[in-house]
Amino acid sequence: MAKASKPAIAITMGDPCGIGPEVVVKALADPQVYASCRPVVVGNLYAMEQAVKLTGLPLKIRESTDPSTAGQDPASVDVVDIHNLNPEDIAVGKITPACGKAAMEWVTKAGEMALAGVVDGLATAPLNKEAASLAGYQSIGHMELLQEMSGIKTVATMLMAKKLRVVHLTTHRSLRLACDYVKHDRILEFLELTNDSFVTYGFPNPRIGVAALNPHGSDGGLLGDEEKEEIAPAVADARSKGIDAIGPIPADIIFHQAIQGRYDVVLCMFHDQGHIPVKVYGFEESITANLGLPFVRTSVDHGTAFDIAGKGIADHISMLESIRLAVALAKGNGLAGF
Repeated sequence: MAKASKPAIAITMGDPCGIGPEVVVKALADPQVYASCRPVVVGNLYAMEQAVKLTGLPLKIRESTDPSTAGQDPASVDVVDIHNLNPEDIAVGKITPACGKAAMEWVTKAGEMALAGVVDGLATAPLNKEAASLAGYQSIGHMELLQEMSGIKTVATMLMAKKLRVVHLTTHRSLRLACDYVKHDRILEFLELTNDSFVTYGFPNPRIGVAALNPHGSDGGLLGDEEKEEIAPAVADARSKGIDAIGPIPADIIFHQAIQGRYDVVLCMFHDQGHIPVKVYGFEESITANLGLPFVRTSVDHGTAFDIAGKGIADHISMLESIRLAVALAKGNGLAGF
C-alpha cells in the first residue's frame, strides 16, 4: 500500500570539494521534487550557499533543527548541518581528508535518521573514496558504511539506466580479488536477494539473467571453469527454489538481451562488467539503488568530478533521477515508471 503523505528524503551532499553541492542544488530547483517529497539535505550550510551562488538559482539555504518538519517550502533548501567542517577546510577540486571525513559523517547521520524513521529514504551525492580513506575510513563507500550501521549480512548494488537493471556480485574489489567471490553460495544468495527485492518492486516472477565471468562463457572450459563449477550450479539451485534465473550467459550478449526485454535484471560478476554497459547505455540518467538495506537508499551513478567542480557545468539529471527513485520506493510504488 503506497503511503498517502509525501515521504521525507534525506539527500546527502557528498564531498564538498566535488560537484555534489552543485547537483543537489540544481535538482532541488526542479518543481517535481517538492511536489513529490519533503527533501532535507544533510551536509554543510556554507557549501550549499556557495552552490546557490555558483548556479544563480533563486533558492535560500536555511538550517534545519527539526528534520521531521523540513522540506516544506520549494523556495528554501533545509540543511541538517552537524557542524563538522569549517569553510576554510573546503578546497574545491582537490582531495581533502577533512572533507572526506565530513562527507562520511553526513552519510552516517542520514543513515541514523533513516533507521530512526525520521526520513523515509536516502538519495546520496558522490563521495570521494580516496578522501574517505585518507580520513581513516575502512568502509569507503555508501553501501558498506550503511550495511555496517544496519547490521545487515547481505546487500547488493543495482545500477539502472532506462530499462537496463544490473545487480553486482561484487563492487569495490580489484578484478583479481573479485574473481575469488564468484562462488556458488554467494551467487545463490544474491539471486535470492535480487528475486525477493524485485518481487517487492512489483515483478511477480522476476526474470534474472546471470552473466558469465569468462569470455564466451568459458568456451566449454577452455577459458576457465567458474561457469561450470560455480555459476551454473548456483543458477540450477535458484531455479529449484522457483527463481526464474537464466545463465551463465556471455557478458558480450547478455546486456543487449536485457535491453531488448528478455530479462528484468542482470546479475553480473564484478564492478566494471555491470557499470560499463549501464553507463554506455544511459550515462546521464543512470542511478544506483541498494538491495537488502532496511531502508531506501538510492544514489547518483557518477563520481565527485573534481575536474569540473566549481565551474557550474555539472549535469544534475542523475541526482534528480535518484531522488525520484527514492520517492517511488519509499511510497511503495516499486520500479513503476523506471
